[in-house]
Amino acid sequence: MLADSDLDRYSRQLLLPDIDIAGQEALAAATVLVVGLGGLGSPAALYLAAAGVGTLRLADGDRVELSNLQRQIAHTEAGLGDNKALSAARAVRAINHTVRVEAVEWHLDADSMAEAVRGVDLVLDASDRFATRYALNRACVAARLPLLSAAAIRLEGQLALFETALGGPCYSCQYPQGAADDSSLACSESGVLGPVVGVLGSLQALEAVKYLVGMEPSLRDAVLVLDLRNLSLQRLALGRRRGCPDCPPQ
Repeated sequence: MLADSDLDRYSRQLLLPDIDIAGQEALAAATVLVVGLGGLGSPAALYLAAAGVGTLRLADGDRVELSNLQRQIAHTEAGLGDNKALSAARAVRAINHTVRVEAVEWHLDADSMAEAVRGVDLVLDASDRFATRYALNRACVAARLPLLSAAAIRLEGQLALFETALGGPCYSCQYPQGAADDSSLACSESGVLGPVVGVLGSLQALEAVKYLVGMEPSLRDAVLVLDLRNLSLQRLALGRRRGCPDCPPQ
């Protein structure tokens, strides 16, 4: 049941017929894992906290560096050198003290990923390493969890929702292992404009809220491709890749 303070805090989104009281209660009951608290995960986590998601599990083993502050809006100069998961947890609590925050202060690998996804309703991939992305994909497939994945570099970005439990493709279907290279994700090598990751992280939060309140997912079996230099968007259909090693058998 929502408290009087909740009715005030969330009043603007409660006015939306797609959310209303039932949707807000669904958000409050939800647990979301955000992997990577950089340029994508920062705005995603902050918007999810502001929207009233009940529990946020924030995972990142990196530390805040000065070069991060151009785009990673959950972190501040005062937090330079701090672990990013802890820094983001502070930012989340400053926005909404009612949100339960669990900080995972280490890099997730294949061995720790299964524990990280346990008990969550939705996983957001905002990481910058393909090894992490593939391990997270396999953990979500095994746990039958939806994976909302975003990536951004330069002035471009992509966003996709993978629901293999419903027969859809997985992350490895879109990016076959061996064909991907970490340099394509590295802002330190290719550069990125801060608002670009802000747009993609905000879209990630938007799709997460829609999913959690029961709205029809816009990106089921599809990827949204954005060229923000020209403000052009494409929505491309995705299907399972024959022989994908990570997809469950059909």
